[in-house]
This record gives sequence, C-alpha cells and structure tokens, in this order.
Amino acid sequence: MSESLVVCDVAEDLVEKLRKFRFRKETNNAAIIMKIDKDKQLVVLDEEHEGISPDELKDELPERQPRFVVYSYKYQHDDGRVSYPLCFIFSSPVGCKPEQQMMYAGSKNKLVQTAELTKLALLKALV
Repeated sequence: MSESLVVCDVAEDLVEKLRKFRFRKETNNAAIIMKIDKDKQLVVLDEEHEGISPDELKDELPERQPRFVVYSYKYQHDDGRVSYPLCFIFSSPVGCKPEQQMMYAGSKNKLVQTAELTKLALLKALV
C-alpha cells in the first residue's frame, strides 16, 4: 500500500535535471540534493555539487531536516574496473518534525520511480 502513496509530486525542472544527471559523462563525484516545498507539495532542487566526497556531502545536509540525495561516485572494483554508480539516499535525521518525516517518506517512492533509480540506501542519520 505504501508504494501507491504519493504525498508530493516531483517538479518538472527537477525531473529533467535528474534525467541529465543519470547520463552525465563527467567522472567526478557529484550530488543533487532535493527538498520538499511544503506549500507547493513538490520535491524541488535544493543544491547541486560537483567534486564532492561522501564526508563533504554529509556536511552539506541539514542536521534536523530530511533530504533526498542522488549521488554519483567513482568506484574502483577489485579487478581494476572503474564504474560510476548512481545512488539514491534518503536522509531523515533524528529530531526531524514528524510531519516532515511523513511528507518525505510518502514522497520517496514517487521520486525513485520518476528518477528511475535502482540503488537505494535508507540512512536514518548522516550526522
């Protein structure tokens, strides 16, 4: 039942940005951080980062507010191959308002489906 729940839709300009991000040619780590515009009930762009490490990304996220992140990073396989996985991160730190947590949780599946993401990581807190 939770798969069919849609609290917020995804802004059209963000849909296009995510599509371009999926097919980017750059080889540096990059992130798109998204938030919910409560008044419009839309998932919108919050910030974009190029050349950002996981630790730097952690520092960019608010301590008491949820965020969605799409992160592309360089991964060196044991056999020497290099790949650039695209991961979806749902950050919901301890101390978030229950209303915010519910809006983000209810919008996550729609965003994942819209962005056509396959690797998901649920992080209770990055801080």
